[in-house]
Amino acid sequence: MGNIVAIVGRPNVGKSTLFNRLLGQRKAITDNISGVTRDRIYGTSDWNGKSFTVIDTGGFVKDTDDVFEKAIKQQVRIAIEESHCIIFMVDVSTGTTDLDIDVADLLRRSDKPVFLAVNKVDNNQRLLDANEFWSLGFENTYFLSSITGSGTGELLDAVAEIIEDEKPEDPDLAKFAIIGQPNVGKSSLTNAFLGEDRNIVTDVAGTTRDSIHSRYKKFDKEFLLIDTAGIRKKNKVHEDLEFYSVIRAVKSVEEADVCFLLLDATKGVEAQDLAIFSLVIKRRKGLVILINKWDLVEKESNTAKEYEAEIKRRIAPFNDVPILFISVLEKQRIFKAIELGLEVFENRKRKIKTSELNEFLSEIMEENPPPSHRGRFIKIKYATQIPVAYPSFAFFANHPEHVKASYKQYIENQIRKRYIFTGAPMSIQIRKK
Repeated sequence: MGNIVAIVGRPNVGKSTLFNRLLGQRKAITDNISGVTRDRIYGTSDWNGKSFTVIDTGGFVKDTDDVFEKAIKQQVRIAIEESHCIIFMVDVSTGTTDLDIDVADLLRRSDKPVFLAVNKVDNNQRLLDANEFWSLGFENTYFLSSITGSGTGELLDAVAEIIEDEKPEDPDLAKFAIIGQPNVGKSSLTNAFLGEDRNIVTDVAGTTRDSIHSRYKKFDKEFLLIDTAGIRKKNKVHEDLEFYSVIRAVKSVEEADVCFLLLDATKGVEAQDLAIFSLVIKRRKGLVILINKWDLVEKESNTAKEYEAEIKRRIAPFNDVPILFISVLEKQRIFKAIELGLEVFENRKRKIKTSELNEFLSEIMEENPPPSHRGRFIKIKYATQIPVAYPSFAFFANHPEHVKASYKQYIENQIRKRYIFTGAPMSIQIRKK
């Protein structure tokens, strides 16, 4: 299931501050994955061994003729519809307002778990004042201060408790998601894969009521194709389709093993493409980049080579990614995409024996040991692969805090030279010996 937590509420109650607190960082919001508009922000939170995506929504307002405010209100509704659970934020310093009551009524009509977060409760008097919010009728009510962090741990405990670890029905069956910006050909590629019109596809129910998986079983190949914005009938969504597409991409990435990132060859790599790419990498999902509409590009002898080089430059340092030029309309190389997806799926599962990994470690340490730090020699003496769903390696050193990011990148590059992990993001951890 896509573990998405949406923070909603009226303007200026502290939603963005709580968002940064849940992500455990004080970075500018532009460092996170942003959606279509500037106030739609995505990030990943980890708590009690659970990982989930947090959405910071714009302030919910009353009906208005202002186009921007109407767009925000629609996007809040979409976030509520697509989320796994909701944090409803209010402000103790202003008390219960008509807008709070409107949001509460909207949330009670949804079937999602709601956690009421009463913000700015930073002294005993405000704790007494906060009791009035019980009148909104939410059992899961928490009093906190998003600025100081008091009370946020209890809220995160409650959220993490209902977030379930994903347990694939068949771990040997790959789950693919087609993601990308609107109008790049996602639904057309889906139909080309399945060989059927999307409205008559026989669907296999997935892990949540909103998630539909279509099973592909042809030419001795089998996988599940996860519902994307291009497939799902948007009978409840009539506006703001670009934001809808982005939030569905977030959900699809959460569920997938491998993502097909579809780009428009006529437009090149845009900022939103890089944002979606970053989301895939942060979630450690396999990746294949497909350049669609290649038939519409005027070509010379080195056009494809130069195009691929530019993409790898933009996505560096992780550019060990298969890139394929396709035309969904002409059905050029689309089944090669399936082969690449299955290869990346196997690469992502690849395991290296501990003895072999340590032999490899000795070689790279002898060839290029980590630089010393203030006269302290750094030695990495042991390595092992961590048993998780993606390539993750732990290296044990005497001074792990002084191993530079550039040396970690060097280790990853050497592993990729020796072993095949193409398309699979990797985690390199330096731990205390």
